[in-house]
Amino acid sequence: MTNHSETTGSSENGDIEPTAYDRHGADHQVTLRTPAELADALPYLLGYRPEDSIVLVALHDRGGRGRFGGRARLGIPAGADDWASVARQLAHGLVTGSERRGTRPEQMIAYVCQEPAPGESGRQVMERLRPLVQKLRTECGRLDVTVIEALCISDGRFWSYCCPIEGCCPVDGSPMGLPGTSVLAAAATYAGLQVRGTLRELRSRLQPWETAAALEQEAALDAAGMALVPRILDDADRVDVAQETLDLAQLVISRFAAAPPVSGALQSDLRDDALLAHDEAAALILGLQDRTTRDRAAEWMEGDEAVPALRLWRALARRCVGPYGEHAAAPLTLAGWVAWSTGDDLEAREALAMALGADSDYLFARLLHQACNEGLDPESIRRCLRAERKDRAGVDAGGAADGSAPLGANGPGEVPAPVETPTASRRRRRARTADGVEGRPRSAELDSSRPRTPSQGTARPGGTRARTPGKSGSRRRDTCSERPLPGSNGIEGDG
Repeated sequence: MTNHSETTGSSENGDIEPTAYDRHGADHQVTLRTPAELADALPYLLGYRPEDSIVLVALHDRGGRGRFGGRARLGIPAGADDWASVARQLAHGLVTGSERRGTRPEQMIAYVCQEPAPGESGRQVMERLRPLVQKLRTECGRLDVTVIEALCISDGRFWSYCCPIEGCCPVDGSPMGLPGTSVLAAAATYAGLQVRGTLRELRSRLQPWETAAALEQEAALDAAGMALVPRILDDADRVDVAQETLDLAQLVISRFAAAPPVSGALQSDLRDDALLAHDEAAALILGLQDRTTRDRAAEWMEGDEAVPALRLWRALARRCVGPYGEHAAAPLTLAGWVAWSTGDDLEAREALAMALGADSDYLFARLLHQACNEGLDPESIRRCLRAERKDRAGVDAGGAADGSAPLGANGPGEVPAPVETPTASRRRRRARTADGVEGRPRSAELDSSRPRTPSQGTARPGGTRARTPGKSGSRRRDTCSERPLPGSNGIEGDG
C-alpha cells in the first residue's frame, strides 16, 4: 500500500470546501474486511449513492482496528488539469477538519465513482481515473496519512487500485453486490438508517421547474415584481409587505399541513405544487428577499411547523424559474436551515450549497453551511430564534414592526454567529435615517436586503446537475474482493 493521508470531513456539494462530521454510534457495529465489503458500504457511509464523485473516508485506530470517521466528497473535475488542486483541497480539508475536532485520522479509504461515457467501458473509466487516485494518495501522504484502499466504482463493478498481488483482480473488475444484500445493509436496516437514492434525486426537489408551467410562474413573478418591489423600497409600505408575506406563508403552511399524505417524494412535491398558486409563490419569493422577513420565517423550524414549512421552502425554490434563479437563495437557505434543525444534515448541506450556487454572497447560507458542515449543534441558533419570537411577542403585542437584526447581517464571524441575542439586538438597534436605512447607506441595503429584479442582471442558475447513477450487477466471488485489507484486522463501522 502507498502511505498517504486521510481526512475527516464531508462536503455534500461537489464544489464547496470539504467538511467534517461523524455520525456513528457505538450500539451498532459491523466489521468490514474486504474491498468488496467496502464497495458495498459506500452508500451507507454517505447516506446516498454518490455519482461522478471523489470520496475520502477517514479511519481512526481502535485496538488495531480501523473505525470510520468523517467523510468528504467532491465532484470529479472534467479537466485533468484540476485534479491536483482538488486532491489537495479534499485531503487537506478532511485532515484539518478532523484535527479541529480533536481526532486526527490515522488512515484513509478513497473512492472514485463515475459512469462510463458513451462508447467507454468501466475498465476504461478506471484507467482514466488512475492518475487522479494517485494524486489523492500523494496528497494524503504529504499529510502523513496512509490510504489503505482506493476503489473505482463504475458500471456496476469495482476495481482496487491497491491490490498488491499480481493477477489477483479480474481485469474487467468485480461485480457490485445487489443493493441491500451486504452485511452493512442489514445492520443499517436494523439501526434504522437508509440510503436516500442519489444526489441528483435530492437536488431535483429543489431545482427550478423546466416545464411549461415555468412560463406561467415567470409571468406571475414579473407581475408581482411590478406590484411589490416599489412597495418594499418605500419605507412606509415595507413593514406592511413583510407582514403580508408572513401571513401568506402561514396560510400556505396550514394548507400544506392539512393536505392528505401521499407516498413518495415525487408525488409529495407534485401535491404541494398543486396547492400553491403562481401568484402566491411569486409574492412569497419576492417578500422573502427582505432579510428581516426571511429571519421571521426561519422561526418555523421545529415542532408541527417544521415539516410543512420545509415543504413550502422546497416548493418556492422550484418556482424560482428563468431569470429569477438568484431569488432561490432565500427559500433554499430556509429549506437548509429547517432540514438541519430537524436533523437531516444531508438535505441541509445540499440545500445550503445550492443556495450559495444561486448567490455566492448570501451570508446567511454561508454561515449555516459552515456550521452544519463542522458538525455544530443547531440548538444555539434555535434558542436565539425562540428568544426573538418571544421578545417580539412581548414588545410588539400591539402589532408594531419587529426591528431585530437580520440573521447573517453582521458580516463574517464565528459560527454559529448568524443570530444575535434579543438583548444585544435591541441594544444595537439604531434610529432610522431620513432614507429609512438603519445606520447604513441606502445602496448597501438595496444590494443585500431589498428584492432583486431580473432587469438588474443578478439572476444565475440555482443548482447543478449530476450524472446518471450506476447500475448494479450480480455478485460473485474473486480473490481480491475476498482478501482482508493489509495492516488491519477489519474496519469497524456502525450500521
